[in-house]
Amino acid sequence: MKQLYVAAMDKLYFVCMWIAGLALILLTTIIPYNVFMRYVMNRGLSWPEPMAVILMIVFTFFAGAVCYRSGVHIAVMLLVNSMKGWRLTAVAWVTELLMIAFNLFVLYFGILLIQTTWYNQVAEFPMVSFGQTYLPLPIGALVTVLFVIERLWTRNFFPSSSAAGSPASSD
Repeated sequence: MKQLYVAAMDKLYFVCMWIAGLALILLTTIIPYNVFMRYVMNRGLSWPEPMAVILMIVFTFFAGAVCYRSGVHIAVMLLVNSMKGWRLTAVAWVTELLMIAFNLFVLYFGILLIQTTWYNQVAEFPMVSFGQTYLPLPIGALVTVLFVIERLWTRNFFPSSSAAGSPASSD
């Protein structure tokens, strides 16, 4: 059962990585295009800036989940590296439980934000509501909770960021 869950998290990890990568590529394409249109063609466009905000939201929450799983998120490794035994295990469990609490908070209030803004239209994209633009918040938080559950289940605390391939596949 644990191997199936880890395999599913491997797939989810790569899907999140692709989503974040595509959002970043689109973001870095749209912004220079807008600058070119505004300053070279003397014709400012209204849609690139709101699109950039949407893409940044997508990138932030999916890349955040990817960074968490691969162990390259912000961490005070000096403190972790100085600990051994039960203290290290205790710090790991507290850290992971705080990650679950924070991401459940984002999940809950992200859903409330989506419900509140679902029928408010984005002016530049009449077919898109603000609620839809905020969907990456609870989705990214849920993905991170799933990655935390994986880490707690496998007890692979503080994975090495230098490992090649999938972060959880190195036993």
